[in-house]
Amino acid sequence: MLSRIVLLVSLTLGVDAVALLPRLNDGVATTPPMGYNHYSCSPNETTIRSNAKALVDLGLDALGYRYVGIDCGWTVADRLSNGSLTWNETLFPSGFPAVGQYIHDLGLLFGVYEDAGIKTCDTGIDQVGSLFHEEQDAATFMSWNIDALKYDNCYSEEPTGYPNTDYAPSTSPRARYANMTKALAAQDKKVLFQICEWGVDFPALWAPSLAHTWRIGNDIIPAWRAIFRTLNQAVPQTSFAGPGQWPDLDMMEVGNDVLTVPEEQTHFSLWAILKSPLVIGGALKDEWTAISEASLAILSNKDVIVFNQDSLGQSASLRRRWSDQGYEVWSGPLSGGRTVAAVINWADEARELTLSLPDIGLQSAGIVRDIWNNKTSSNVKTSYTGSVEPHGVLLLELQDTVSAGTYASKVFATINGDQTTFHSIYANTTSANYTLTVEFEEPAASKTTLILKSPSQEVKIPVSPSAKSVSATIFLAAGSSNELTIDSSNPLKSLHVTAPSGEYYPCTSFTLGGSSKLEKCDADFCAPVGSKIGYIAAESAIQATISATVDDESQNSTASKYLEVDYINNDIALATSWGWGSSSRNLTISVNGGKSVRLEVPLTGQHSELFGPGKGWWDSSKLGILVDGWKDGSNEVVIGNDVAGDVSQTYGPDFVGLRFYD
Repeated sequence: MLSRIVLLVSLTLGVDAVALLPRLNDGVATTPPMGYNHYSCSPNETTIRSNAKALVDLGLDALGYRYVGIDCGWTVADRLSNGSLTWNETLFPSGFPAVGQYIHDLGLLFGVYEDAGIKTCDTGIDQVGSLFHEEQDAATFMSWNIDALKYDNCYSEEPTGYPNTDYAPSTSPRARYANMTKALAAQDKKVLFQICEWGVDFPALWAPSLAHTWRIGNDIIPAWRAIFRTLNQAVPQTSFAGPGQWPDLDMMEVGNDVLTVPEEQTHFSLWAILKSPLVIGGALKDEWTAISEASLAILSNKDVIVFNQDSLGQSASLRRRWSDQGYEVWSGPLSGGRTVAAVINWADEARELTLSLPDIGLQSAGIVRDIWNNKTSSNVKTSYTGSVEPHGVLLLELQDTVSAGTYASKVFATINGDQTTFHSIYANTTSANYTLTVEFEEPAASKTTLILKSPSQEVKIPVSPSAKSVSATIFLAAGSSNELTIDSSNPLKSLHVTAPSGEYYPCTSFTLGGSSKLEKCDADFCAPVGSKIGYIAAESAIQATISATVDDESQNSTASKYLEVDYINNDIALATSWGWGSSSRNLTISVNGGKSVRLEVPLTGQHSELFGPGKGWWDSSKLGILVDGWKDGSNEVVIGNDVAGDVSQTYGPDFVGLRFYD
């Protein structure tokens, strides 16, 4: 039955908060499903039985991997004389009911594949689909006692003659999936229903009412570049995850000997914390192959599985990306007030990477568990640094955390008489406009003066009798190495630091160049401006003059300033996903003619690129970026698409505006 839930989820990247939509609330998939599906369109009874048994023999079933999926390739071109589906007797001589019973006897769950079109996806051999036969096929599946149905989208577009794949159909595939949902609901058994329409019509908006999972994009490919492409497409969908409705990033390549061990760790970690179904896509045991110990250890990591199966059911989201430096941060909440964070190393070399806790909304953590380095740290302040292999990930669980901007003296300070020095003070931008609030252990007994010192300032702050706290405006440099020393006879409890609110510069204040074009959007879109600039190319940059304050006696000094850029990208890699497609676009920012800073921005579209408002090109999002080279007074800021290396996109993302933190 359908049950409506309304749960507002705030999106880290600035897309308006989205209410979780009506969902298929039938008790199935309260946590992301876990299972196995390796042989794609070449299954047979021997390999299915062998790998199902391996799930048990290797202890993977006890960890939650219970669905054994038989993918495309199991059926034949024609139905039986009574119109029923049947299996390929050469590949499955015992028959599907017997295979299903074998799987059930192992304590596992039986999953099958079908298609919402007239045929299943192209395997070189015609195989019949379920279009126009949904009720009969649902009944047939129930007679086989299935537990899951993966439902594909090939040969389904009638107006164009039922092509194998159609990435631009004339109508949404939603109605075809609804037909199968209705047919399954009429049966006596509830099954896991998995929509596989490749993200063509942004199924996150409608799939939860019809199924338990939906594929967010095209098929994964056995290559490292597929991880970046899939994550870029996942970014605007993370807010839709919740009990009974899970964005499916596709089966995992762990165990297929195409990724290094660090790459497999990254792959598994991100699939887990984004709350994707965890479907093993590597052979566990057959006559040719046995999974390696290293890959098995990754798939068996209980900590990572627990993140995926966490009862809170909230996905991690992209928090920061440093494209020039080749790393990025994802983070999300866990039950019990815990937080999970992942720092991905896209570089081809091992290195130390640092997570600044304020980038994920925290200032300190009583415990940090470094999962893949098998290390636990206590009393972590402001940042955590760990070793990361090439293409590896720093996967962290943070406990006993304190929100960003709060510095308890017992954690952050050293005390010497009346002098208290606070360490590891974080600033996202270099500015003299931070607000500092000093909280006393006890109200002030009499009128006094508090003296705040740092290498670049000394501030005297009068304290009134009975005051519990005082505030002042102070200077901090971008980074986490700021120190503040406070002279006070009254013991200090904590500091609270508030960043400057910044000033917004909409796209309408920028000067167009070359092919760039200013466009208006419908009401409530292209937030927060209502307009955007598109067609920004390397030779068609846009620019604006922004006034900044650099507090230094030298007129030649420059500072690092933080920007939050509102942008739009719905350049979905569907037809190109097999090759170079990355579902990203390149944006660059330069100040006063200096070296540009680059962001490879992910997708933002939360509507269909075929049928939605603005075809998904009106949905804005934001990412933060630190840019050097600001001088005191007027600064020339250029937003462009400077290309370098393997970045060769014709246009950058559409630009909505930016907030400048001075």
